[in-house]
Amino acid sequence: MYVVEQFAQFAVDYRGAAMVPEVVHHAKRAVIDWHAAALPGAVLPPATSLERALSEELGHGSARLMLGQPATVRLAALVNGTASHIVEVDDIFREAIYHPGAPTIAAALAMARSRKVSGEAFLRAVVVGYEISTRIGAAMGRAHYRHWHNTGTIGCFGAAAAAAEILGLDQARFAHALATVATFAAGLQQAFRMDSMSKPLHAGRAAEAGVTAALAAAQGVTGSLDILEGEAGLGRAMSDNPDWEKAVATLGRDFHITRITFKNHACCGHTFAPIDGALALQAQHGIRAEDIEQISIGTYRAALEVAGYENPATPAEARFSVKYTVASALIHGSVRLAAFEPARMNDAATRALMKKIALTLDPELDAAFPGQRAARLEIRLRDGQVLSWLQPFRKGDPEAPLSDRELEQKYRELADPVLGSEAAGALLGKLHRLDELPGLETL
Repeated sequence: MYVVEQFAQFAVDYRGAAMVPEVVHHAKRAVIDWHAAALPGAVLPPATSLERALSEELGHGSARLMLGQPATVRLAALVNGTASHIVEVDDIFREAIYHPGAPTIAAALAMARSRKVSGEAFLRAVVVGYEISTRIGAAMGRAHYRHWHNTGTIGCFGAAAAAAEILGLDQARFAHALATVATFAAGLQQAFRMDSMSKPLHAGRAAEAGVTAALAAAQGVTGSLDILEGEAGLGRAMSDNPDWEKAVATLGRDFHITRITFKNHACCGHTFAPIDGALALQAQHGIRAEDIEQISIGTYRAALEVAGYENPATPAEARFSVKYTVASALIHGSVRLAAFEPARMNDAATRALMKKIALTLDPELDAAFPGQRAARLEIRLRDGQVLSWLQPFRKGDPEAPLSDRELEQKYRELADPVLGSEAAGALLGKLHRLDELPGLETL
């Protein structure tokens, strides 16, 4: 079989299998985390800009936006997928260099509401979308990430797989949904190498593309089944000869959704290891910002290329600045949404500390990317002390996961200001009981 047919066969076979409790639990965690990301994004541009731009598709349809407005399935996938990637707190599967939740769950939720399926069926679709897309992303590897934004490109497959599962497509049509969506895959890293709103649009567009491909396949639209491994296919065009046999080898046995990174900071994940290392040194030695003479940070190449803004002038740039996020963490103790408000952005102490930070490429840490996201720090104090720290992983990674309680706290911190405490708490309770809900109308 072609690779897309093997992925489709997994989905159809899994449809008849019971989901083990561990997988269900982690799927719920992913959905809770997605809501934590999407709710604050729903009241910000470009999500609000899309609503105005595409207002003809609002007010009717069988799906909904985050704050309840009726919408068509495709518009809901587009806007909600965009919203969930705006404030940079959405989940990560690090081996694929990819945020699976933003496109996959946006597509699954839009389609699940449209088709009035149960909470359990929705969770199953999320699992299928994560398992297929993370494997494609991991296979495409570091070579793909040189130019492409994986959440836009690989996210198409997560969205298409989740939507196809909700639709109950047979093996042949499921495979054609994946084959078709491969031709929609897009999202360039250059789009966020300067200030722009394009990056979250990649997640939304991937969600919309997946829904479109699945709906089309349901009506008999076919794709090229060798689209991944063919001579002019995705693997050759956008990577360096991926190992597709390895990609499908553990399907149905090793569930990637149980190894998702949930963000502990409201910024680019490439900044996390430096932030965590700096905070660890500060906690261990009681460092004050005024005691610091210099900070040297060694890390992997992608962190320097993607999160290397020297003097960020906007919140979008600041979220992609190792220097800003580390300095802000040391001055204020954390990097949450408040770190990107004007008062923090223009804080004189933070800006002064940024000038004392130097970034370098660490070949050893670079060689371990993307499977490991690490940073090596050295802080030189004004009294001559030199403090060193290796941060081998990030808080929120599988090696140091957010507990269920910590994930709930993250959700409440981000959802309460948007929904209000009572409504946010009620929604959280329903998300914890997703597998028991007969439908998603009350979400």
